[in-house]
Amino acid sequence: MSGHNKWSQIKLKKGKTDAKRSQIFSKYAKLIANEARAAKGNRDAPALRAAIERARKENMPSDNIERAIKKAGEGSGSLEAVMYEGYGPGGVALLIEALTDSRNRAAGGIKHLLAEYGGNLASPGAALWAFRKEPTTNRYQPTTTTPLSGEDLEKLDKLVETLEANEDVQEVITNAE
Repeated sequence: MSGHNKWSQIKLKKGKTDAKRSQIFSKYAKLIANEARAAKGNRDAPALRAAIERARKENMPSDNIERAIKKAGEGSGSLEAVMYEGYGPGGVALLIEALTDSRNRAAGGIKHLLAEYGGNLASPGAALWAFRKEPTTNRYQPTTTTPLSGEDLEKLDKLVETLEANEDVQEVITNAE
């Protein structure tokens, strides 16, 4: 009769969703702390306001946002924004934006994940040509797209999901169709 208890099913489902939300909140807390440090605590700085808005869209509690801003003021370890470029399954270009305190650790982890799914880490500028930066949103958009087969598309989905689960990775941008 294992698995027939309604409370057990609810508890497992809640545990999974809470873990996913916690992961998202920790990424946004890192981003907010970094932007607050760069803005020296000025809440009117555009980058900090944008980071707070992105966190609020994910329903991040105000207490967590305040704690992240205070953490930046305490002078905790310096975080560095880094962009890695690579190619994934089917030759699709990837831009991986990370926020880390150790470039080498982050690069090693991302390189390992890319290799696991049939991709590779590229040198700076190797994949950036396929994207342009939007001046209004300050985000990258693909200028050219790469068609993928069904198998490659599945691999790419798993790769992006795995990369986003990495604690250092903030965003993954692809030029897949």
